[in-house]
Amino acid sequence: MISRLAIVGVGLLGGSLAKAARARGLAREIVGVGRDAARLSSALRDGALDRATTDLGEGLRGADVAVLAVPVLVIEHMLPAVAAAAGKETLVTDVGSTKAAIVRAAEALAAARPFRFVGSHPMAGSERAGYGAARVDLFERATVIVTPTDATPPEAVKVVTGLWEGIGARVRQLDPATHDRVVAAISHLPHLVAFALVAGAHRFEASSFAFAAGGFRDTTRVAAADPVMWQEIFHGNREAVLASLGRFRGALAELERLVEGDDVAGLREWIAGAKALREAMA
Repeated sequence: MISRLAIVGVGLLGGSLAKAARARGLAREIVGVGRDAARLSSALRDGALDRATTDLGEGLRGADVAVLAVPVLVIEHMLPAVAAAAGKETLVTDVGSTKAAIVRAAEALAAARPFRFVGSHPMAGSERAGYGAARVDLFERATVIVTPTDATPPEAVKVVTGLWEGIGARVRQLDPATHDRVVAAISHLPHLVAFALVAGAHRFEASSFAFAAGGFRDTTRVAAADPVMWQEIFHGNREAVLASLGRFRGALAELERLVEGDDVAGLREWIAGAKALREAMA
């Protein structure tokens, strides 16, 4: 059991973590840290938090584990303050969906002072944001990618793994650079495509939205996500996003040639190949 768990950012992910840790008895005390005391009050009333503060130093004081559940650029920018405030025994992790830059910044800080950090990325979320969207079961059976490097102590990886497994998640390990390529393919590219699909369909025939059914709505659900968060993600992982977008553009070009050439057999074979890949994933 964690004696004191500090969660910086009590929104969708941080709030869901607090609820799950409380429900499973994972921590004796849960402290929430945020910029706005009023926004923390809901989590206090729910009993997800024992204490809440807008002071980072106060929130991290005495914490065994601290989770940075704020946007990726905020994580990177606040790491020096976190390293200064965290105790030598505090283990810090995060929920950022890009990892290379964050881990690089954390290891630079650790080279100058005692600072224990292990990167994490729960593959769970919603197009909704804020504590009001938080769910106690958000991480159950979800995959969490932990991103240690050669410099990461094994015992720190064990603690972070135990945190996520303790709330029902399944933990996988990747190095930070591989993580960023993987999530560019399966998360960042699909969001980018969903934004483009909504815009493209509207430009082609705006009146069609009145008739949109399950297929279009399911495919574009994530286009309702927070624009600021996704702008930061695309910026933070732009190299891998651009590489994945290039491969996607190539796949679209192949389909376009098959449709334009009225290649019935080729089109059927292409679709069947994609279908087989999707079924193998399931």
